[in-house]
Amino acid sequence: MKRQIALLSVCATLLSACSSNTRTTSEAYAPAAKNELRAPATPLVTIDPYTSAWSFADQLNEESVRHWTGRNFPLLGSLRVDGVSYRFMGVDKVEVTPVVGTAASGLWDATYTFNQPQGEWMAPDYDTKGWKTGKAAFGTEDNPYRSTPWQDGDIWVRRSFDWPEGTAKESLFLQYSHDDNIELYVNGQQVAATGNGLDYDLLKEIPQDIANTLKPTGNILAAHCRNNGGGAYVDMGIMKKVKRGDTFDNKAVQKSVTVMPTQTYYTFECGPVELDLIFTAPMLMDDLDAMTAPYNYITYQVRSLNGKAHDVQLYLEATPQWAVNTIDQPVSFEKIEKDGYVYLKTGSVDQDILGKKGDDQRIDWGYFYLSAPQSPDVTVAIDEYYAAKKAFMSVGKLSGNADNVSSDMEKQMTVLAYSDNLGTVDNQTVSGHLLIGYDDLYAIQYFNDNRMAYWKHDGQVDIFDAFAKGHQDYAKMMKRCTDFDAQLMQETAATSGQEYAELCALAYRQAIGAHKLVTDKEGNLLFFSKENFSNGSIGTVDITYPSAPMFLCYNPELLKGMMNPIFYYSESGKWNKPFPAHDVGTYPQANGQTYGGDMPVEESGNMLILATAIATIEGNADYAAKHWDVLTIWADYLKKEGLDPENQLCTDDFAGHFAHNANLSIKAIMGVAGYGKMAEMLGKKEIAESYLSAAREMAGKWVAMAKDGDHYKLTFDKSGTWSQKYNLVWDRLLGLNIFPTEVAETEMAYYKTKQNKYGLPLDNREDYTKSDWILWSACLTGDESDFETLMLPVWQYANETTSRVPLSDWHYTSDGTQRGFQARSVVGGYYMRLLEKRLSDKSKD
Repeated sequence: MKRQIALLSVCATLLSACSSNTRTTSEAYAPAAKNELRAPATPLVTIDPYTSAWSFADQLNEESVRHWTGRNFPLLGSLRVDGVSYRFMGVDKVEVTPVVGTAASGLWDATYTFNQPQGEWMAPDYDTKGWKTGKAAFGTEDNPYRSTPWQDGDIWVRRSFDWPEGTAKESLFLQYSHDDNIELYVNGQQVAATGNGLDYDLLKEIPQDIANTLKPTGNILAAHCRNNGGGAYVDMGIMKKVKRGDTFDNKAVQKSVTVMPTQTYYTFECGPVELDLIFTAPMLMDDLDAMTAPYNYITYQVRSLNGKAHDVQLYLEATPQWAVNTIDQPVSFEKIEKDGYVYLKTGSVDQDILGKKGDDQRIDWGYFYLSAPQSPDVTVAIDEYYAAKKAFMSVGKLSGNADNVSSDMEKQMTVLAYSDNLGTVDNQTVSGHLLIGYDDLYAIQYFNDNRMAYWKHDGQVDIFDAFAKGHQDYAKMMKRCTDFDAQLMQETAATSGQEYAELCALAYRQAIGAHKLVTDKEGNLLFFSKENFSNGSIGTVDITYPSAPMFLCYNPELLKGMMNPIFYYSESGKWNKPFPAHDVGTYPQANGQTYGGDMPVEESGNMLILATAIATIEGNADYAAKHWDVLTIWADYLKKEGLDPENQLCTDDFAGHFAHNANLSIKAIMGVAGYGKMAEMLGKKEIAESYLSAAREMAGKWVAMAKDGDHYKLTFDKSGTWSQKYNLVWDRLLGLNIFPTEVAETEMAYYKTKQNKYGLPLDNREDYTKSDWILWSACLTGDESDFETLMLPVWQYANETTSRVPLSDWHYTSDGTQRGFQARSVVGGYYMRLLEKRLSDKSKD
């Protein structure tokens, strides 16, 4: 591998080429801007809904790297400096023995309550008067070792235990099982917190400063768990690590982490040297080959901290868990050398291509790859889990084995391991990179036709072509991503401040990475969303609708790609109702709607509004003209049924459905008005006048039906209710001007009286909210102070939530915990304020 040596700066510029056994001289890489937002989970590898890896912890070496669903997607990294190894990423597979056992070791005694306790309920000296006593574990009867029943709502549990004198306090782990959201404390200090989910026997290392608080008697393990529905479970204990000589026990010290739109930067102190680790997803929406590339880059940069020279080697490994849904699936391995690059490959033995669908599902067809340029400095191995680490720690390189493997991960975990001998490192930066990626063979089944990912161009490009291009374009792509990050951060900060820019940076890769781009047989773009962590639907219209602002800003063709399957579904006659389908299937099988209920007004309004938004941003209604017949059917449906909707589902179906929904009515009116505007743009003057007039008449009736003193109602038939009227944002942004301006002004004034610490509730029924809708509601008046007032609590939620998952769009506004949903594309809706600016600038041209 060629070395890169230079001083740290923002951009990478290739200066000269050297011989094959030296590094090229170049500038190194640093974040394009600052981002002080502490991400709930940090994006690492984001390619598509399947190949998606995140850090759910503040420290990258605090716990295993995970898929967005929470399942382990192990990436492990270590830097060997002068013979001492420092783990900077992930955790070793830990062998533990009980010290304070979980219920598997015997039912344990606890105090518990179902009522919100006051004060520091997790503190050792807290008075639990009024609490109940019982045997753990707690939960529903379908859980292992459950002793005390608990199902609905919240539970608070305290477990007291002794720690006899002389009992070691090092290498301790909290072991816990949960369903759903749980936070856990040792002697009053938080050790773990999760988002909405279910898992058993998780391990979280107890920080040494917390372990040091353990005393002979009077220690407390405390947990608060919230069940959001279905099963419930709580169990917890303390384990001690069984020491081995072939694991990376010595941790690097993380100094910083910065999330940019396309890149994540970490800096670590590894003894006397400093390491930068950079994850880069080339998600540039003006270059669809780059955006859909089947790989991400991992860059590493090392320099001395003390001015002295040090001998340095880097190690990185992945496991076949990246290529299967569950660990019990047999896997295969292969080492490939081709055209100057080396590849480590793994995949399931069965290869049931596109055979499974669903939400909590990881890909188990196709192949996972690690790839690097061939070099005397680089060694790779497909080796037994501990053997690879032992070899690296001993001599700083790998065995080169590709035969010490097992297809059974439960019997023997095998790793794909990479090492790079960086040689002598002084105060100049020495760097390298590798590619990590996936070939899914076929990506989407579209009405029983298996379609390849966009980057394949119908089989003209194979995985080795793509990876080779990725390596060759490395320096150019790093500069393009850095430049784009700088531009996006500058523009969003100029639009509405640094906090807004930081939210947009966090949302960018999440929104794109929850999609897969393919084409149909005619070459039309099909940009399929996966409805992550809600039901796994593919191409959901009311997922497209909230995510649209980001794609309208950066490439409207991608929004068309989201809408094309819905148009085809109706125009082909496969869907024959007078309103759009909710979805076209369950990911990755797009063979027709699988959702259990229709959303007639919701989806009709969504499609008409988005078609209008595309026409407005492009300055023409050509896209709408292609689909005019079906748009007319939907607009007529809204004219007839939209003003006072019947009892039907809307996008906020999780809150329950009801009749006379005032916000849904606004959507219908915006859809009718949008159709009128598009007709006007197409020169259909009489049609335009008819539908715009109908929309104004509907709006007048809406005001009369919804007015409730100083605000407008949740439903027309219920006074004393309220809701966010986020659908109204399009009236001003698209220049429709159907409603009186005082409607938005009145609503905004009322919202300011209803805000909680972590945001504005969705409506009067619950404490929870949808953060994407908040940022839409924040744009109702166009006033910057109004926007900031509603936006800043969302930033605070993202920065402080204890639910450590890829950004959830559904959270409680009082305590900032996740109610449900995570890693969804709807956070593209955060870009509504930027879209407002883009449309405003366009109207001035």
